[in-house]
Amino acid sequence: MDAPSQLNEVVLSQAVVGPLTRAAIFLVLCIRQDADAYTRLRAFCADLSGLIRAVDFRDVEAGLACVAGFGSDAWAKLFGAPRPAELHSFQEIRSGARCAVSTPGDIFFHIRAKRMDLCFELATQIMDNIGDVVAVTDEVHGFRYFDDRDVLGFVDGTENPRGDAARDAAIVGSEDPAFAGGSYVIVQKYLHDLKAWNALPVETQERIVGRRKLSDVELSDADKPAYAHNALTTIEENGRQLQILRDNMPFGRPGHSEFGTYFIGYSRTPRITERMLENMFIGNPPGNYDRLLDFSRPVTGSLFFVPSATFLDNVTAARPDAAKSTDMPSAPSQSPLPSPAILPAPVAVLHTSLRIGSLKGEKDE
Repeated sequence: MDAPSQLNEVVLSQAVVGPLTRAAIFLVLCIRQDADAYTRLRAFCADLSGLIRAVDFRDVEAGLACVAGFGSDAWAKLFGAPRPAELHSFQEIRSGARCAVSTPGDIFFHIRAKRMDLCFELATQIMDNIGDVVAVTDEVHGFRYFDDRDVLGFVDGTENPRGDAARDAAIVGSEDPAFAGGSYVIVQKYLHDLKAWNALPVETQERIVGRRKLSDVELSDADKPAYAHNALTTIEENGRQLQILRDNMPFGRPGHSEFGTYFIGYSRTPRITERMLENMFIGNPPGNYDRLLDFSRPVTGSLFFVPSATFLDNVTAARPDAAKSTDMPSAPSQSPLPSPAILPAPVAVLHTSLRIGSLKGEKDE
């Protein structure tokens, strides 16, 4: 499947950058090793935009959107060459008792809208189309909690970039011309020990997060400890902050004492999110880790590439050239992180036709 080769060609992005919604469904799927599975899935890719429009038309004011991403192992068999420059499997990060686990995932769907019933309908239609050739490895139904707070009680995503800054943070540009308009996304499902967290004094919680709980005002440098969550997840290079775009959602089942946050971070390079996670789990410097991890643990972790909607619309059911599907690099690039000061402007990206996605918050409290 050939991606657009001219950087000045207008590419329609999946709606990675878009408004926040009240509801979301996250689906992580693994492809069954069936002879027809990949052919079926390629045909589905080309049909996805029409499926989204059909459900969206029931209430166009509800902002239904769906972002589809693909894992490293599945990419070559589905699409062949070329390959996104930095696509690789999510690498486990372990330090002592803390572990950012790596879990299987070939396809990822991020479905969101103002109404959960629309999310539910689209997820149902997707699974009706491909459910017999995939296995669901994780499904989470998320919701907005009061004034955009997580279940820990803090506002989530205050420092998320907006407008042009959001597009610059999330959308691949001229650094990988064949995949301009795409995005990398890392997802993790965190479970919280709310009883232990709520037993802490509010002042202690605020020092761990780095913000005031009620007002959401950031702690001063004098009051904020080096282990604060928002201190460790602030990545700077050459005096400029490198950002990602988040759309975290709370989820839970009170009857099962399950309370969590679904972290979802989009970026034009996965290395920024990976560095944030290394700071959290290993520490910066090592040992100065994120104290939120004393109360929260990830039970999933996957990395996907979100190709442009233009790419998906042009996918054909035919099997990609086998010669193009072999010897694909799987290790992450070791080149320095790009800075917003030197990154080229992204390719022109539109969001009006397919309405495929949106975002906000990790714990950038």
